[in-house]
Amino acid sequence: MRLNAGLIFMSDTRTNAGVDNISRFRKMFTWEEPGERVITVLTAGNLATSQAVISLLDERTKAPKERRPSLLEAPTMFQVANIIGDTLKEVIKTQKMTGPESEADYGATMIVGGQITGIEPRLFMVYPEGNFIEASEETPFFQIGETKYGRPILLRAYDPDMSFEEAVKLLYVSFDSTLKANLSVGMPLDLQVVETGTMQVGHRRRVEDDDPYFQTVSSSWGDALKLAFKSLPDFTFGPDDQA
Repeated sequence: MRLNAGLIFMSDTRTNAGVDNISRFRKMFTWEEPGERVITVLTAGNLATSQAVISLLDERTKAPKERRPSLLEAPTMFQVANIIGDTLKEVIKTQKMTGPESEADYGATMIVGGQITGIEPRLFMVYPEGNFIEASEETPFFQIGETKYGRPILLRAYDPDMSFEEAVKLLYVSFDSTLKANLSVGMPLDLQVVETGTMQVGHRRRVEDDDPYFQTVSSSWGDALKLAFKSLPDFTFGPDDQA
């Protein structure tokens, strides 16, 4: 999510290959050179594909002279998104050509955000085909993976002037709605904040099942919805509704 104050990221950690094969894997990855740049990538889709992309990107940052292009050498966040898109497209292509025939989808989608010194923070969503779009005033946040349950809350409550603390509360409510509606999304959650101009992660947290604040938000939101529903005017059948 893009705010006037900076960028905020949140991801779950559940992956599944059916209801009886559920695992926990990190879906948020960050590269930092404090004071110079910070880049965060969120992943969704095929786990093998996303892990291969992240591994390639990470390898190139450790020996950039031998393994270009490197995220740590890209001059702009646009170029960073382009590198990640090219890498994702190439990994999917290679897996389809060299792997055994499978009905499984090799596709993955990624959110890329961060800031490089001298340039405003930017946020992109990268598609399996390697192309990408950028967040704007009209579309200030991106979702990947399971999106439909939490999106209405973001659309109704998002404000670019909100503080990071308010944004955390909003994201907690959005994720809570998704957690209750879809088993493919699960705790713990990873949270990360990048304040504009710092070029580094300012706050980082893993939100476990027993997190007191998340539990409070979840129960309070449920109670508030019930009260709001009861406060709505009652429906009344009229004469024209007779069978």
